[in-house]
Amino acid sequence: MKIDLLKFTLQVILLVGLLPDASIAQETDPALENLIKKGLEKSHSININQLDAEQAQVDQKLAKSVFLPKISLNGSYTRLNDDISFDDDTQNLLMATQKLLIKEAAGLPFNAAFPENIPLQEVNNLQDKDILKSSVDVDWVLFSGFEATNALKAAKHKEASLHYAGMAEKDRIILKIIETYDKLALVNASENVLAASEEYLKDQEHFVKKAIENGLATPISRKKIELAQQQLAARQLEFSHNKTLLIEVLHQLTGENKKVLGSLNPRLTGMQTNELAPEKRNEVMALEEAEKATEYKSKMEKSQFIPKIALKGHYEFLEDDLSLFDPQWYAAVGVKWNLFDGGQARLNSQKTELEARKYREQIQEAEEMIALSIVKAENAYEASLQNSRIAKKEIELASATFELVNKQHKNDLASIAEVLDALKDLERANFQLQESYFSQRRAATTLLHSKGLLNY
Repeated sequence: MKIDLLKFTLQVILLVGLLPDASIAQETDPALENLIKKGLEKSHSININQLDAEQAQVDQKLAKSVFLPKISLNGSYTRLNDDISFDDDTQNLLMATQKLLIKEAAGLPFNAAFPENIPLQEVNNLQDKDILKSSVDVDWVLFSGFEATNALKAAKHKEASLHYAGMAEKDRIILKIIETYDKLALVNASENVLAASEEYLKDQEHFVKKAIENGLATPISRKKIELAQQQLAARQLEFSHNKTLLIEVLHQLTGENKKVLGSLNPRLTGMQTNELAPEKRNEVMALEEAEKATEYKSKMEKSQFIPKIALKGHYEFLEDDLSLFDPQWYAAVGVKWNLFDGGQARLNSQKTELEARKYREQIQEAEEMIALSIVKAENAYEASLQNSRIAKKEIELASATFELVNKQHKNDLASIAEVLDALKDLERANFQLQESYFSQRRAATTLLHSKGLLNY
């Protein structure tokens, strides 16, 4: 009965291995989708990239704010050591002039005596020593010489560059999660193979025990089975440690509870890629946007030599403490034209242009590396498909050999050592098949990523 159970288990493992060829394109189970979602939410690098993108948005607002009027309220109190007034000669001159004007208005000759009943106005101070002021100033840039416009465009392209860089980082994290998830599936599949071997060894142990009791086998056969059981337990322990480590890695990547991760039962399924034309990778688009941002930054630095026009306005709310020379309000339009700054703007622009040329070289290098990665991924995928076909044939051969040797052993035509060797060969063939599926999924995922078609 246990032998029949063993055959059924091995057939199920083989059939599971035969199914994936019908799989088309990339299919994600809900558990993996959930892990990917949580991994993207937890990623510190993605969060940092998002903050950088928000900073670029703030830079755009700063560039736009150049053309908004700046309004400031001012208030001050000043105490001088003394009033500021005219000197004595000037004051005497002003008083004499005042008398002449009054006599002229009264119709008196200029050399007539000044009437004593007419009061004279004291000469005002140029500035009283107690000065209280309150005013408002308006500064308004009317034309920035295209400096603000180019700064705005540079910030927009910088934000786009950070967006594509964030998408590339998401792809990297997704690949890592998928790889770890598939490794966990490989461990589970391997544990199933070992479970089938364990069932057989238990049955064989019972058979050998009965044979020894009937004098048909020696204790050495039992020791060989015990050794095989210990070796099997060692392999099971190794896979258990690997599973614990993979769960810890997934916990670090996604923040998911370890108990939840331990309850997952991922399965390895093959992946086939459709012949789709590659799309431009996020890494390349990030570099292109960075190049454009640098070009506009260079234009912004060149615009230092273009005249800039601004409006200036001022209004004093308190008139009492204004000096004789202070206006209550004024409005002015000014032009600032930087004719020579020691060559700093030109050199900064040249430096930025060199930075743009570096981005162009990086773009070309990235495109070449991507083209090479596509070829390598296609070759690896084709090799994994061939390895899967080879592994299936090896399973067929190992399964048939195991059944034959097992029957011969029951009829005392083969030794227990030959049966154990056949079982090991069947285990090894099943391991190779599962590993080939793992390699197939890795190659297919890498190919989709290389072509810019990885969508989850």
